[in-house]
Amino acid sequence: MTFRTRPIADVNLNFKSRDELPPILKALQFIFVTPELNGKVFDILEKRVFPKSKKNVGRKGMDLWHILVFGVIRHAIGADWDKLHYMSNSDEYIRSILGVHMTAFDKDEKIEFNYQTILDNVKILDEETLQEINQVIVEAGYSILKKKEAEELRLKADSYAVETNVHFPTDLNLLWDSNRKCLDLMKALLKELPTLKGWRKIKYLRSTLKATFRATSFQVFKGKKPEKKKEAVAQYLEQTNNLIDKVNAILSNETIKLTPKAQAITIALGAFRDYAVKIVDQIDRRLLKEEVIPAEEKIYSIFEPHTEWLTKGKLNKRVELGHLLLITTDQHQFIVDYKAMIGERDAAQVPSLVERIEKKFENKTISSISFDKGFYSKENLEKLQASKIDQIILPKKGKKNQEEKVIEAAPDFIELRHKHSAVESNINMLEHHGLGRCMDKGLKGFKRYVGLSILAYNLHILGKLITKKQQETEHKKHKAALRKAA
Repeated sequence: MTFRTRPIADVNLNFKSRDELPPILKALQFIFVTPELNGKVFDILEKRVFPKSKKNVGRKGMDLWHILVFGVIRHAIGADWDKLHYMSNSDEYIRSILGVHMTAFDKDEKIEFNYQTILDNVKILDEETLQEINQVIVEAGYSILKKKEAEELRLKADSYAVETNVHFPTDLNLLWDSNRKCLDLMKALLKELPTLKGWRKIKYLRSTLKATFRATSFQVFKGKKPEKKKEAVAQYLEQTNNLIDKVNAILSNETIKLTPKAQAITIALGAFRDYAVKIVDQIDRRLLKEEVIPAEEKIYSIFEPHTEWLTKGKLNKRVELGHLLLITTDQHQFIVDYKAMIGERDAAQVPSLVERIEKKFENKTISSISFDKGFYSKENLEKLQASKIDQIILPKKGKKNQEEKVIEAAPDFIELRHKHSAVESNINMLEHHGLGRCMDKGLKGFKRYVGLSILAYNLHILGKLITKKQQETEHKKHKAALRKAA
């Protein structure tokens, strides 16, 4: 800090705005100025972000506090990296919470953040770090609430689909994605190794493949003659196989001397070539030989290969591409537990969820937990009944016996089952904190994206609690002053 830098503790935030950002900035300020909370958060960040072997190395232009604030703000406002970069150097309140805003400055003294610095440092955060920080935030929220309100927890668990950033997949457009990436990488390789022969017509090859892809798509999805459809598909596969042969000739040529950059390009080229080979086989089997492709063999994106095909059992059968996210909320709207379900479904989550909840809240009483019918199984019910949770709301799918009808007709069961729908509003709020579609790449990026959105959500709830408490205190002071004046 300098004499002209505004201290984080002295930042006065505007709470008349209904935007998502002020409560989150207030919660971040509360973390920074509360010694016990500050220590816990920074201990987690230091342990995870800076390993013991590199503790004194540091990162130019970015410290632990900046990494946390940037990660949270991006998800608070659903911004991309470009908008975050712009706001980091221009928004007065954000810069004040970062601790770099000066009330007056010379241009040379102003601390600015580079786009790549923000991108690289925020990506250092991992799922485990964010899980731990989220738990600290939830506990901080409980410390602000009155003890009698925070003694017993009433939990609600549900899941929803978080989409990955992919287009709707068909075999034909996935093959085109593979082809164009092979051509793009070959073009980059030719710049590194201009002496490579056989690729003089690469621009013509690309335009020919794209035209064939479009014509084939028209015949497959809108054409009325089966023989023309198969003829178009066969032509598309023949041209793709010719491209694969040309790529194989480059990859298998051991006489080519590769630079480090060229070596990296050939590794990526081999990966997209493999996708092309696999999709060619699937198109041949499905469209020409009319076979049924097993679900486990299918690919839904060559850029996000971890993507799953989700229907979620809804009446409208809407298809979503991504992963299911399980969240557990309490009566104060905090998300106390979450899990990105990779290749898993609702009913399999109950045993592990119960173990996590009991471990996190071993000193608290859990008065109830509610689920929807999708989580029901006899084993899950027995697991929940054997736990420390007092009341279990797990409606049974299908026909019920007399005892089950009596249990589900009880007034307490009906009341808590009706209150379970509140979790849908929590899901809607999460989607407004960037968790409708994941914009980061890779499975690791997906889990980090989920963790940061959950953290932004919990900080929003914490910020509203802090603001409400401050308003109540000011209101009491105002009333006391009026009584004294009277």
